[in-house]
Amino acid sequence: MAEISIIVPTLNEEVGMIRFLTKLQSFRPRCELIVVDGGSEDDTALLAEAYVDEVIRTDKGRALQMNVGAAFAGAPVVLFLHADTYLPEDAVEQIQQAMEQGYQWGRFDIKLTGNHPMLTIVAWLMNMRSRWTGIATGDQALFVQTKLFEQLNGFADIVLMEDIELSSRLKHQGSPYNVKSKVTSSGRRWISFGIFKTITLMWWLRLQYFFDVSPKYLAQLYKEGRFWKA
Repeated sequence: MAEISIIVPTLNEEVGMIRFLTKLQSFRPRCELIVVDGGSEDDTALLAEAYVDEVIRTDKGRALQMNVGAAFAGAPVVLFLHADTYLPEDAVEQIQQAMEQGYQWGRFDIKLTGNHPMLTIVAWLMNMRSRWTGIATGDQALFVQTKLFEQLNGFADIVLMEDIELSSRLKHQGSPYNVKSKVTSSGRRWISFGIFKTITLMWWLRLQYFFDVSPKYLAQLYKEGRFWKA
């Protein structure tokens, strides 16, 4: 039986998919690999079939896709991983250590790839924010005991901030385990929208979410890189 079920929600991730899944092979068979595709218009799902234990096709929506994947999970721990994020070599050992110490959930520190020197500072700020607040974001590879995830009914059915919403509920069950071994994630969005603009935008979106602004509205702003609708 696998020790961890790795759930990967995908949508049009054909470019880089083989490289990403090849990297994950070193974690098998200790980890079960499940790709949940949200209706890709390219060959993402087809390419994944040779590299994972299960490819599930469902409607688009990251929260929905991750919930569907978790429903298929056979391991006692589920880990949610973005298709542009790479786990450290000791990921399984780190998660095992967390469980042995009595933690029910946790997340990894993060490193952002890219040539811009500010990306190192952005990653450091992300890691510090998570340690101070106990909130994990999706690109930090959140993991949780499968039974607890089921008891909490998984991710909320919202189009953005599903990771923050779940983290907020998980905090009531106990503090997260902070894995200092870093996942490596793409800094492409930060570069594309601009480092300082993206930092400001993400804090602005979280502030609005705190004041109960609709996640659907915030998702549109996030997609377009805007602070408000034109």
